[in-house]
Amino acid sequence: MISKTLWLILICFLWINISAQDKISDFSKGTLIYDNALAMDADVMGWRMEGPGVISFKEGWMRMYSPNEKFHHVFWCPQDFPSSFMAEWEVQNLKTEAGLCIIFFAAKGAKGESIFDPSFPVRDGTFRQYTKSDLFNSYHISYYANGRDAPGREISHLRKNTGFNLVQEVEPGIPIKSKAIHKITLIKEEAHILMFIDGRKIIDWQDDGQKYGPVLRDGKMGFRQMQWTDFQYRNFQVWDIKK
Repeated sequence: MISKTLWLILICFLWINISAQDKISDFSKGTLIYDNALAMDADVMGWRMEGPGVISFKEGWMRMYSPNEKFHHVFWCPQDFPSSFMAEWEVQNLKTEAGLCIIFFAAKGAKGESIFDPSFPVRDGTFRQYTKSDLFNSYHISYYANGRDAPGREISHLRKNTGFNLVQEVEPGIPIKSKAIHKITLIKEEAHILMFIDGRKIIDWQDDGQKYGPVLRDGKMGFRQMQWTDFQYRNFQVWDIKK
C-alpha cells in the first residue's frame, strides 16, 4: 500500500508535469496568414463594427471605445481563419476603472454560412445575439474582466457558443489595474484551445465534441468590448500551425 507521503510526492510530480506542458514553444508557427499592424484607417478596411464602438489611430495603435459608454460593441476581422492557428496581438488599457475584453474565434454560421450572411438579422453588440443565437456558433475568451456588473473579477473565462457554456475558468487575465502593454497569444489546434498573456498560460482546454456539440472548426475572429472599456490594440498576426 502506498504511503501518504508517497501519494503527496506523486501528486506534486503530476501537477508540476502538467503545468509544464503546452507552452507556447511547444507549437511551431507555420505560414503567416494574416498580418495587420492596426496602425491606420486603411488597415481596418473591410472590418465590421457592430454596436456603437468608435475606432481611432495614434502612434501605431488602434484605440476602441464607446463614446459616453453608450453600449457594448464587436469589431470583426473579415478574414476566415483555419481550424488550427496561432494568433498574437498587443493590448493596453487606457481606463482601468472598468472594462471587459473578449476575443471571439471560430465564429461561423450554424449551417456553414459566413457570420456576415445577409439573411442574418443586424447585430448591435447585445451579448445574447452572439452567445445564444440559433444562427451561428463561436468560442470566446474574456481575458480582461473588470466590468461594472462584476468589478474585480479578473478570472478569465472560456465559453462555447451557442449557449454561453462556461467550459473553463481558472487563471486571472490581464491585471485589472495594469496600464502596461501586454502580449496576447491565442492557440487553437483543432479541438485544443490555449491562451497566454505575456507567456503566462490562462486557458488550456480540450473540446470533447460531445458535451456541447461538435468541435468548432474554421471561422472569423472579432474583438469585443463592454461599454465601459477603453483599450488600444496593435500588431494582430495569425499563423497556421506547423505540423
